[in-house]
Amino acid sequence: MSSLHGMENAMLRTLPPDLITNLSINWYDYDETDEEIEEDYSEIENFMHILSMVFYSVAFLLGVTGNGLVIWITSFKMKRTVNTVWFLNLAIADFIFTFFLPLSIAYTALGFHWPFGMLLCKLNSFVAFLNMFASVFLLMVISIDRCLSVASPVWSHNHRSSKLASLVALVVWCLALTLSSPYLAFRDTRSSHNTYKNSTVTHCYNNFAFSDDNNSEHIQYLIAVRHKAMIITRFVCGFFIPFIVIIVCYSIIALRLKKNRLAKKSKPFKIIVAVIVSFFFCWLPYHVFSFLETTTHSSPSSAMMRAIIIGIPLASSLAFINSCINPILYVFMGQDFKEKFKKSILSAFESAFSEESAQTSISKNKCKSISDAETNFN
Repeated sequence: MSSLHGMENAMLRTLPPDLITNLSINWYDYDETDEEIEEDYSEIENFMHILSMVFYSVAFLLGVTGNGLVIWITSFKMKRTVNTVWFLNLAIADFIFTFFLPLSIAYTALGFHWPFGMLLCKLNSFVAFLNMFASVFLLMVISIDRCLSVASPVWSHNHRSSKLASLVALVVWCLALTLSSPYLAFRDTRSSHNTYKNSTVTHCYNNFAFSDDNNSEHIQYLIAVRHKAMIITRFVCGFFIPFIVIIVCYSIIALRLKKNRLAKKSKPFKIIVAVIVSFFFCWLPYHVFSFLETTTHSSPSSAMMRAIIIGIPLASSLAFINSCINPILYVFMGQDFKEKFKKSILSAFESAFSEESAQTSISKNKCKSISDAETNFN
């Protein structure tokens, strides 16, 4: 029992800050620490801290710059089309999330001590799941859009417009906001004395009971039920249903275009498929470990606890990395988009450093960029 208790204490410090669920505060008595177990897991803990911070830092640097460029290009350098609306909203979701990552980096560096207050604690987790829901819903909508374009080309041609796409994107954001809102309610902070570190630490955690008293059976039952409900809702709405819809849509597309070689050579089609595959590859491990996490409400084995201690930080880091992958895919899979990146960056530097007489030349380059972009995204 002491061994399991020691692993639980180690888990508290190892879990990632943004996607940490109910594995903090609810079980832990910080005045009871098995020093031997703590030492055994200190090496794993330190490794996970370093690895998490590396992943978070990479995601932040690439995500903010890459998605920022995509937002700029699709907003100001390209004509508004249905596809640019989709890519713009995907980039906005990822940009907002990666913009908050420095809080997670600091939280991890401080040994999971949260000095930023309750408001940012709530927002940090809320933004993480807002990104997840918005991204997967947008990918589902993109799949439906591509399916309609192939299955009903005449209807799609008559009704498909950037205005309708913008309206659909707005609905997606509203739905994502609704499903993410419980994290604003449940997320809380609590300060406790950590005997192992001989200091007072503040944790950002999910207070499913809305109470500091976690000892009664009723409260423990309430915590377990709400925790499982959150995980099931997150999996069903944020992964399973979109996955089924996307599989069905692309199965229809594959059947309709089986003999169409142009479909295989379509750069936008390849990019969209790559974005969808990367999303599900990055998020599937997190959902798997989230379900495993629910078993800890009963009497988990030491092997299960060890797997969760190691697996959740890795799975969460992989999910974080997904927020910076899309711009990389745009560059390496779409030669035209790659040229847009180069031309847009060059245009920015020319505009900043050029003399007044050079403005005419820059304007011409912008017009040409818009023309090229229409070809690439339509």
